[in-house]
Amino acid sequence: MQLSCPDCESELANSGELKRHCPSCDSDFVINVCCRECGQPLQRLKACGAVSFWCDHCNELKSKSTAIYNLVKQA
Repeated sequence: MQLSCPDCESELANSGELKRHCPSCDSDFVINVCCRECGQPLQRLKACGAVSFWCDHCNELKSKSTAIYNLVKQA
């Protein structure tokens, strides 16, 4: 998934799991993953190379393709 910096629109570099860095404006971001149905944060489940998410509110396993991804700027 390619993401752009919300401040300067440059391409973000991967700086760890669910973390991104903008080399142009030197900003760091965390990717928050939320449930499309209820909007609550999802727990990341990773096994055998596959990534899925669990929603505590819906009490269901969620696909990464149905999740909502939001960038949150780090201070």
